[in-house]
Amino acid sequence: MEEKKSPKADLNRNSSLYFVLGLMAVLLLVWGAFEWKTYDEANDYDISLNVEDMLDEEVPMTEQIKTPPPPPPPAAPEIIEVVEDEEEVEETVIESTETSQEEEIIEVDDIEVDDIDDDIEVPFAVIEDVPVFPGCESAGDKKACFNEMMQKHIRKNFRYPEIAQEMGVQGRVAVMFTIQKDGSIGNIRLRGPDKNLEAEARRIIEKLPQMTPGRQRGRPVRVPFSIPITFKLQ
Repeated sequence: MEEKKSPKADLNRNSSLYFVLGLMAVLLLVWGAFEWKTYDEANDYDISLNVEDMLDEEVPMTEQIKTPPPPPPPAAPEIIEVVEDEEEVEETVIESTETSQEEEIIEVDDIEVDDIDDDIEVPFAVIEDVPVFPGCESAGDKKACFNEMMQKHIRKNFRYPEIAQEMGVQGRVAVMFTIQKDGSIGNIRLRGPDKNLEAEARRIIEKLPQMTPGRQRGRPVRVPFSIPITFKLQ
């Protein structure tokens, strides 16, 4: 027959519970050791800033230079001589500038002013009546129409110089010319990176048609104009 043991005498009955409790106690001790913090003794330091003390500046003592007093004014003479005024002074007569009824007044119409025919230039941006490009006679904004027709003329007559293409030359040519008082084109000036491009730009400008000249105060004047022509290889 097997011997029967009492459950209370079994030592292994609660071993797992004791193990878990012991493990938790050890973890709590380790965690408390890591979290334990120590602080140095706090010293009471006065870190306040006294602004009034900083603003008090010591002004250096300067020596005052004493200047000598000015000399006394000269004494007035005791005897004053009186000079008799025997010379006669002529009085200055101021004539009146007002006109009398007896004087003849010249009317403005009697003065003839000769017309001065000055050969002046008026810039395109400020001229009263801009030059009229052919086809812009009935346009409302003649300046905008002039610029648009200039662009069309350049695109229509543009031809890239072959020698410039072979040399790979490209760039912008600044073109300046003057619309004369008779509507013709003159005084062409060019500035560009290559003489071949300048020659082509001159050829385009010389093909411009005859224009209606610009007018300032109702009189035809010369009008300078400038436009860039860009040569770009594809």
